[in-house]
Amino acid sequence: MNSKVVLVDLKDNQIGTMDKMDAHVNGVLHRAFSVLIFNDKGEILLQQRALHKYHSGGLWTNTCCSHPFPGEEIIEAGKRRLFEEMGFKCDLTSIGNFTYQCEFGNGLIEHEFDHVLKGFYNNDPVINIDEVESFKWVAVDDLKKDILIYPQRYTFWFLELLKRNFI
Repeated sequence: MNSKVVLVDLKDNQIGTMDKMDAHVNGVLHRAFSVLIFNDKGEILLQQRALHKYHSGGLWTNTCCSHPFPGEEIIEAGKRRLFEEMGFKCDLTSIGNFTYQCEFGNGLIEHEFDHVLKGFYNNDPVINIDEVESFKWVAVDDLKKDILIYPQRYTFWFLELLKRNFI
């Protein structure tokens, strides 16, 4: 397993690599991606992060997210991780990016240049229980209503995706 992340500047130019946990302890800006999968009904596929994850365990979030390996293209990284976490393959398209920073209270800091990828799929996933606790398809309007009432059920970056109109 590759434990290195790609360090970047604010324009997503690579400036080095670092051990993933060191980057999260030190809050160093690094490249990441968030995958959003929709079906023909206009529903979004959410995952509940595995309870034992090093941060945000048990929270609901976008279909999958992770970091590309050094030298790996973003779209290919998104496809790889989508298959590893959710057990399916589909085409992905880049729909934008944003930078965010969040301290988790457990000594870890996410500081990511996040590439947002979108795809379509119409079946249920076959989740990897080491990564994903559960999944659900949700109508976007119902999701937005739930987030207004229960924002604490969702990851920080997922709320940012919504705020920035990626969903």
